[in-house]
Formats: sequence, structure tokens, C-alpha cells
Amino acid sequence: MIEYRNHRVAILGGGSVGSQVAHLLISQGEELAARAGAGLEVVGIAVRNLDAKRDTDLPADLFTTDAEALILGADIVVELIGGIEPARTYILQALNSGADVITANKAVLATHGPELFEAAEQVGAQLYYEAAVGGAIPIIRPLRDSLAGDRVSRILGIVNGTTNFILDRMDTEGDSLEDALAEATRLGYAEADPTADVEGYDAAQKAAILASLAFHTTVPLGAVYREGMTSVTHEQVVAARKAGYVVKLLAICERVTDADGLEGVAARVHPALVPLGHPLAAVHGANNAVFVEAEAAGSLMFYGAGAGGIQTASAVLGDLVSAARRHVAGGPGVAESTHANLPVLPMSSVTTRYQITLTVLDEPGVLATIATMFSDRGVSVEGVSQSVRDGGDNERPTATLVIITHEASESALAATVEDLSSTSVVSAVVSVLRVEGL
Repeated sequence: MIEYRNHRVAILGGGSVGSQVAHLLISQGEELAARAGAGLEVVGIAVRNLDAKRDTDLPADLFTTDAEALILGADIVVELIGGIEPARTYILQALNSGADVITANKAVLATHGPELFEAAEQVGAQLYYEAAVGGAIPIIRPLRDSLAGDRVSRILGIVNGTTNFILDRMDTEGDSLEDALAEATRLGYAEADPTADVEGYDAAQKAAILASLAFHTTVPLGAVYREGMTSVTHEQVVAARKAGYVVKLLAICERVTDADGLEGVAARVHPALVPLGHPLAAVHGANNAVFVEAEAAGSLMFYGAGAGGIQTASAVLGDLVSAARRHVAGGPGVAESTHANLPVLPMSSVTTRYQITLTVLDEPGVLATIATMFSDRGVSVEGVSQSVRDGGDNERPTATLVIITHEASESALAATVEDLSSTSVVSAVVSVLRVEGL
């Protein structure tokens, strides 16, 4: 039997992921040591409540409430607490002590990433975060390492399993948003308070991480445009399917050029129409997928479980093996690449296609008036479909117009919608959905 030098691993957080990581490290320790070239010894698990029920059966003497003491005695610290504090403080303490840190915490990375990476670089430590985006899906390493010599132009991601489950139920089962959310809650996909998921906050954090990594540029969370999916209706989903689309909540990170010719990057999260022929349209249930467009590599898709204790633990263990191998080889950690330093441009610089649904008066000249409004703002119309509703005895007849545009800037589209909202021939701007993946 080969003898390996043990690396002391401290785990912060004993929830579903932390418990699974500890269980797998203990039960598969010999196999992992052979892969890493070093033993991985769990020296403790820091928790708030020693008596809380755990997902797995672990030795009671591993648990402690003294996280700081545990950090100071570790070679590798695994942070699985979540949230901003005390996670940020613990990560900084671990890095400043010279320990490598592995985290699944997208919130702290999206908010304090530059500070944490700088702290790691100062002491030659390494911060790993494969589990922070996409659960079990390997996406961080491909962007950081495999595509480091390429030029990524765009990322389209379904990075929140809860919202994908809800929108998929609305599409495939005909559920209302409320019924789909209730089912997601029953199955454990949605939290009791689903705001972070359905309002796009979770996806925005992941978009900030992906954009920073893909474009070698720090993209602050506050620069990510965010729009939730609570306004998506059953009728919109049905209409999308009839038109050859599905509705998905997408995180989009891309290189853009503004009206003055300035090249930069933009990141956004919002509901979008995805053509049925696009690979992202086939992502069902609570799964995640990240579609990457690169100049040399072309189109790449990474697909799989985006959450779950054991699935996320898989990504954490991959980072643990990498960290152990680095310790065996020696040398400082690899710093994050932010050399490009591209400007982060606002949502108004984005160019895409749109589907605008209007309720209008069914009278002669209305369509010409609306077409002129689009033309005046430089927005080209690709197609229009119309359905008519007879008015009652005291109502003027109305029609529903669904207008698909060619590519247009977000600023031009916003101005067009404002014009439409103020004209007497338009009763209501029912919805505006961006069309992506064409």
C-alpha cells in the first residue's frame, strides 16, 4: 500500500453539500489519494448547530463550532456556508494563512471576487470555484484553462435549475407559473422564498463570474442587467411554442460594440425566446446548460445537473484533487487572468432581436402608424402576425399584433416601446421578449 503525505482539509458548512463532500472524502479516501498523489484528511467540519440533522452519517467528533481554529490548522479549506458573511471573512483568513480555498459560493465571488483573488495572489495560494456555477457541470476549468488561448465571443447559459423547471413545466405540461412554482417547491427545487431564483439574482451572480472569466475582465455584479421571469405568462409560452420558440431565463455574456465604436463586454439576465432548433431549447427540468461561442473552437455546450448535494460535491472534489496535486508539485497558485480589462458596457449597448406583443385598435391606418414608429427609431420589422377580437356593443374592436424585429440596439427598442405606449392606437404593450440563439 502506498503511503501518502496527508493534506488537512477543513470543511466550513455541514449542509447537503458539505456532508456529501465529507462522506465521499472518508469513504473514497484511498482512491482519491491515488488520483491526487496525496492523502486528503478531513480534520473537521465547522457548523453553527452541532445537533442539527445531517444528510449523511458522519463521526460526531468531526463537527465543531470553532471555524477559525479549524481554518488555522488546515492546508485546504472548503467553504460551503454560502452568502456573503461570514464566508468572505473565513475565505480571507484561510488565504492569508496560506491555505488553498475551494468554494461553491457564487454570491461572495460575484460581490468580492477581485478582493479574494488578490489575497490569494499575495500569498501564492489558490482559490478554486468550479462548483460556484452549474453545479456538477465542468465550466470554470474549460473557460479558465481549455479556452485560455481562444477568444470567447458569447456565452448563453441556463444557470438556474428552479426557473428552468418552472418554464419547462409551463411549456410541456401547460402549467401556470404559480402551479409550476408550487410543484418546484414540493420537489425541493425552489426555496420557501424563491425570490433569488425567479427574480434572476442567482443567475446574475453566475453571469458576473462567467463574464469575468471568459473575457479576462472584472465584471461587477452591479453591471449585470437583471430581469426576472415572474411576468412570463402561460399565454406567452403557448404563443412561443406555436411560433417555433421556447421561453428560457438566460444569462448572456458577450462582446459588444456601442454606438461610438467602443468594444467592451456586457452581461445580462432575462427571459428570452430560444428557437426550438437551438441546443438550449432541449434543456428540460431542473438541468443547467452553458453554450459557449468561441472564434477558433466554435460552438460548445456543457450540460448537466446544476444543483443537488452530491452533484455539487462532485465539482468540489474535483477542485480538491487539483489543489492536492498543486501542493504535491509545489509552487505558487495561478493568478486569475484579468489582463484584458475591457470596459463593461450598459444594457443600452446590446444588440439583439425582439418580439413585441401589442393590443391595438383594429382600424384602418393603425398598422402603418405603428410601422412608421419602428422605422423612425431605426428598428427594422422582420414579420407581423395579427389576430382580431370583436369588440362588444360599447367597445371598439381590437387586434393583437406580434411583431418580430431584425437586430436592433436595446436603446432603439426602448425608445420604440416608449413611443408605442404613448400613442392612442395602441391599447397596451403586452410584452417585450428578446430573441436569442439565432
